[in-house]
Amino acid sequence: MAAVMNWYRVKTAMDGLRRLIALSEADKQACIDAYRFFQRMQAGEQTETADETQAVAAYYKVLNNMLSVFDLEKLYIPPQLDASQGLYGNQLLCELAVLKELKLRHPERSHLLDMGCGRGRISHHFASMTGGKVSGYNIDPDQIENARAWAAQCSMTEQLQFQVGNHHEPLDYPTETFDGSFSFQAVWPFFKRDELARHAREMFRVLRPGARYACSEYLLTPFFDWDDPEHVSLHRLYLPTLAATHSMYPADVCAALEDAGFTIVVSAPSKSEAWPLCEQKRDLILAARRAVRALEAVRLMPSWVEESLELLQTGGQAWTDAEKMKIADLNWRIVAEKPGHVSSRN
Repeated sequence: MAAVMNWYRVKTAMDGLRRLIALSEADKQACIDAYRFFQRMQAGEQTETADETQAVAAYYKVLNNMLSVFDLEKLYIPPQLDASQGLYGNQLLCELAVLKELKLRHPERSHLLDMGCGRGRISHHFASMTGGKVSGYNIDPDQIENARAWAAQCSMTEQLQFQVGNHHEPLDYPTETFDGSFSFQAVWPFFKRDELARHAREMFRVLRPGARYACSEYLLTPFFDWDDPEHVSLHRLYLPTLAATHSMYPADVCAALEDAGFTIVVSAPSKSEAWPLCEQKRDLILAARRAVRALEAVRLMPSWVEESLELLQTGGQAWTDAEKMKIADLNWRIVAEKPGHVSSRN
């Protein structure tokens, strides 16, 4: 099994490099423009949600390929729950913990919603563990194409269904479709405070009575102080690296969920820090930058890749500093339940 996973990671990394090299000039420029847009947002520029959404899509189209090279295909860094495991092993542990919080009575008959599903690898893991169905949506068509291809390759197209979707639009699913929903650093960093309630109402609508939402999401901790220059300085550096547009406190998100009708079961910090795994990836990116510079010298790699890696590394270090100060949490845990009788199918 380990040999199969190692081969999968090597193949994924090579595919990521190939796709990076083959990106069009328009895609590369759109990614650079998106990052600059995020930086201007952090400097105080007022922006419209539609423009923010467009920038996120452009950035992720490139970022998902770049980070797949560094074993970050799932595009999130979990808490280090087991120091003997690497990033991937801790991702599996984090996902298992979130699945347990959904408390599915009949997992094999369940239908779950993966909000911001990326390449669908977490959906695949959940469907494999439950035997049930998982539907997912993501703003990036490139990642949805990859998710569908992976489902077909695994002969799981009946269990896994993916579509392009946007958090800021009504969810394209019938009322009371799902037995549970989940997200991993994919939902709350993309909303202004006054937009939270609308999305929470959509989540409430598509869940069946008695169903739960569980997450491991980036949020500010109650210790973050917008009047502290050091806090704000770190925030300006790390938020574009997360490809996020906004930062909410847990209280903001929980209030929106409660207003929508949910009962909050859990709102708590991560069970462990993510920064040790962040530092592992920082060191890997540092080594990769040396290789990228060599490839640039013989014109096998465009110069923008190394520049992008430098931005990732700078922002990643700011994130590590912020988490060590306990002013932000990559994996804040929220579990919310829709009141009502749990149906017999669940």
